[in-house]
Amino acid sequence: MGTWAVDAFGNDYAQDWAEDLHETSNLDAVEDTLNTVLEAAGELEAPFAAEALVAIEVLARLQGKGGASSEDSAAVDEWVAARKPKAKPRADLADKAMRALERIVAEDSELRQLWQESEHYSDWQAAIADLRARL
Repeated sequence: MGTWAVDAFGNDYAQDWAEDLHETSNLDAVEDTLNTVLEAAGELEAPFAAEALVAIEVLARLQGKGGASSEDSAAVDEWVAARKPKAKPRADLADKAMRALERIVAEDSELRQLWQESEHYSDWQAAIADLRARL
């Protein structure tokens, strides 16, 4: 996985997912992504966790609790801006997002394991804590 930042947007999987989001006009992609994480048996694979972090960022941004905007977040920011006045996330999606975050930081998460092996693990944990607080 090409990764260049600890935030949700700083990797290839996140960028691909954000581009695919533009093919939809509702929150189905967000819900499907969260369901994939929640329904994963055994070890949660890194690509699914990385995509779920971006899906959770979509929910936070739709609630007006977005993190910093950047070139990496541009595709999601654009999608959210076009829908924000009309789209309010359902309460059950926020619950799914919180449960997905717990799964992403669990012992059997490949993404967590990869970050844990890096020198930036504490920065990644801080980014996850920030996302959780904004959600």
